[in-house]
Amino acid sequence: MPKAKGRSVNGLSDNTRGALLMMLGMVAFTLNDTFMKAVSDELPLFQALFIRGAVTVVALTFLARSMGQLSFRISRRDWMLIGLRTIGEIGAAFYFITALFNMPIANVTAILQALPLTVTLASAVFLREPVGWRRTVAILIGFCGVMLIVSPGTDGFNEYSVDALISVAFVTLRDLSTRRISRSVASMTVAVCAAVGVMLFAAAGLLTIEWQPVTPKAGLQLAGCATFILLGYTMSVMVMRIGDIGFVAPFRYTGLLWALVLGLVIFGDWPSSLTLLGSAIVVATGVFTLYRERRVTRAARRAQIATQS
Repeated sequence: MPKAKGRSVNGLSDNTRGALLMMLGMVAFTLNDTFMKAVSDELPLFQALFIRGAVTVVALTFLARSMGQLSFRISRRDWMLIGLRTIGEIGAAFYFITALFNMPIANVTAILQALPLTVTLASAVFLREPVGWRRTVAILIGFCGVMLIVSPGTDGFNEYSVDALISVAFVTLRDLSTRRISRSVASMTVAVCAAVGVMLFAAAGLLTIEWQPVTPKAGLQLAGCATFILLGYTMSVMVMRIGDIGFVAPFRYTGLLWALVLGLVIFGDWPSSLTLLGSAIVVATGVFTLYRERRVTRAARRAQIATQS
């Protein structure tokens, strides 16, 4: 007997399952960041990024093949978009991990929470997508929250705060490129291409550093990185196929809570009051932006259906 639409076999709605997967995915990504930050005491950035990247490429390729989602018969337009997306992935990985190696994990994670705001703004500027005055005001207020987190002109501000902001710009490029890729292109194929790009970039960076011996401790930390980034990515793919993304997306902000807890427990870091205030503003405006986007999308669909009928 087929299950009812919108319900899972165990009684949970698709939206509930999607929200749970999103929260678990955020736990996995935050644990990956925690292991990556921990390994900074043992290995230089390019070496850590290369080893994690090599393991990720092998695992993602195996996973994509087992799912039947590894195909390189792709149009020229989509290859260009995948290339652009891969550039975004490379820049995001480099600048985010540079900031992560040198800043409290909660601060870096908080800055990254501005992503829904930057994607909405960039979509309006570059893709000509309509953005109403409510979302425009939310974006402006959200950016004020980002400034509180970064705190320019204070003792807590440094060059690595700028690196975190640059990583947001690259993630925005990545996400905008992803939106333009044809639906016929398997998401796992796109992920494998991005992982290969990051690994090759890190391999080139190895030419500028001296290879350090990988201790058992560093090996375990890198294994943790690879394991949790793969779990995080797998869950993020599942999330896109379950429930209403407009409902599920706000649960990504639970990653900030995990970053606060792990930053305190593992590294003994706790953000300043300004950073916490800025984080609250960014989260609130981000959730509102996602909510408004969901309402606008639904209204557009209803209008389209009414016109067709």
